[in-house]
Amino acid sequence: MITITITITIVFISPAISQPNFGCSNKTRNYTANSIYSANLQHILSSLPTDDRIAEGFLNISYGEGSNRVNAIALCRGDLTQEVCRSCLGDSVLELPIGCPDKKEALIWYSNCMFRYSDVRILGVVQDTPTFWIWNLEDAKDIQGFSQVVQGLLAQLAGEAALRDSKLKFAAANVSIENEDYSSVYGMVQCTPDISLSQCFNCLQTLAEVVQTWCPGKIGARMMRPNCNLRYEIQSFFDPAAVSGVSRSTPPPSPPSPLSSISPPHLSPNTSTNAEEKDSKRLKTVIIIVLPVVVVVVLVVLIVSIFIFLRARKQKVGVTGSEVDDTADLETLVFDISTIRNATDDFSDENHIGQGGFGAVYKGTLVNGQEIAVKRLSQNSMQGGSEFKNEVQLVAKLQHRNLVRLLGFCLYEDERILVFEFLENSSLDKFLFDPLKGQDLDWGMRYKIILGIVRGLVYLHEDSQIKVIHRDLKAANILLDAEMNPKISDFGMAKLFQDDETRRNTNKIVGTRGYMAPEYAIYGAFSNKSDVFSFGVLILEIVTGQKNSSFYQEKNIDDLISYAWRNWREGTALNVVDPILRGGPSNEIKKCINIGLLCAQEHPADRPNMDTVLLLLNSDTITQPILSPPVDFMNRKPKSDISSPERSGSHVVEME
Repeated sequence: MITITITITIVFISPAISQPNFGCSNKTRNYTANSIYSANLQHILSSLPTDDRIAEGFLNISYGEGSNRVNAIALCRGDLTQEVCRSCLGDSVLELPIGCPDKKEALIWYSNCMFRYSDVRILGVVQDTPTFWIWNLEDAKDIQGFSQVVQGLLAQLAGEAALRDSKLKFAAANVSIENEDYSSVYGMVQCTPDISLSQCFNCLQTLAEVVQTWCPGKIGARMMRPNCNLRYEIQSFFDPAAVSGVSRSTPPPSPPSPLSSISPPHLSPNTSTNAEEKDSKRLKTVIIIVLPVVVVVVLVVLIVSIFIFLRARKQKVGVTGSEVDDTADLETLVFDISTIRNATDDFSDENHIGQGGFGAVYKGTLVNGQEIAVKRLSQNSMQGGSEFKNEVQLVAKLQHRNLVRLLGFCLYEDERILVFEFLENSSLDKFLFDPLKGQDLDWGMRYKIILGIVRGLVYLHEDSQIKVIHRDLKAANILLDAEMNPKISDFGMAKLFQDDETRRNTNKIVGTRGYMAPEYAIYGAFSNKSDVFSFGVLILEIVTGQKNSSFYQEKNIDDLISYAWRNWREGTALNVVDPILRGGPSNEIKKCINIGLLCAQEHPADRPNMDTVLLLLNSDTITQPILSPPVDFMNRKPKSDISSPERSGSHVVEME
């Protein structure tokens, strides 16, 4: 069987999947042969194969102190014997230092085990790189039907593995399949036991989505990340004896009721009757005694809860008597209006650094010398009290290096003010669309910005405690710090989704012309795929250095997405690239154009999730052709005429 293995740094054809795959960190953290780190690493490498804890299939071990501390994790496939596990890890500790010489962070994958080490903490830390892909070149006869079977199997296994205990997050099974030359599909998934249930499920779900997107109908595939892996084949590859409930040809039995697992004693008929009568009398007595007590307890709890709620509501009063509901635990973020005025020199013109659709932004300096950015909402702003509270509550809960950090807020009479960390380089659009400043953005800088935006969106959509849809992602809302690290800002239009919520409809369209997904601009339907579409437009703007809203090609008015698509289809994709980037890495630039067009697909189901985008950006794979042409915005209009203030692209439109 011929398979293709794709890693972050290597693309090669491999005749067998038993060969190791290496993930060598490209960071500059190297060690020398006679260093303390080298000695600590050798200690772990020599002791790991004989460690008794390998019997459980997972082992984490650390040795050393400070910057010379080595942290290691070893994982064996859940169906393997202890002997096979030891043998695989024995090979791993020998091969990894050879495959990744002098690296302080490295990983090796075999088909039976994984071993990795690092000078930073890795236990319980979810990482999306490196990623290895292996798939069979052969397609199933019924590609769509086969893909549906595979996805169903992988989804069920992901749930089973995530729900396992902390020692083994592993599941394997097979499912019958019709209309093919083979009778079953066999699947296996596994996570490292150190991550949580949700982290395991999300990790496996991401891999399954990549399989569905990039390997539809392939009769076999494997995907591996540091914290999870999956595999499916048309031949059995795991030990059925080591896996419970292997066959899925029939529905799995329903779980027993809580009492069904307790077998009653064997009684004669008469004894059974007498026992039933006694039990019935005893039950009536218990009910007579317990029921009133339960009622009293419930009433007391209810009264106390109401009292606590009313008292807490009464205490939720903001600055100068302005009531702000649902802002509990935000007291430490409250700024006094005098502090804000002193910091900004009473909102002087000299400190005015920006203007948005909802008000002005000022630079300020606190008494301790800390620089701040002050967003002062205009009194006639379309962002009312609800939008203000929305932004305060959302941003205060979100903590990520690629999200702007909220320092506090102020409510005083008609003033509504937000205080953020000050970012020296303002917003991305100030660089991207300026002929002079744009020259400072070489491809390395732009690629760094793209990756940072993606990581921020992955956090909002998947990794944060609350699932957030931004709804106004654009270059003006990407701020840059002194090192040009991007931070997503302006959450006034954001929406909070429940864990099981995937889509919502609204009659109030908010966002920016040119960045809004067609299903949102036309029908008011939005989801995480709406942000994906906006990112698709944004990444094309970063590559081309052109605004989507003001893009012209020769004498024909053409939006940026259509222009990029036409050149991609004609094989001239590099024609759309910013001239400043000419001579840059063409494969990486074309990959970003490809991803941008994929994210800007007309139908939400055809767009990838942001964690899949991150996976693609971190891999040296050649992305697949675009599924279909982009939406023709020139001939499609929303239900309402969307107009926005000339000085800002943001708007709120009530649809009829």
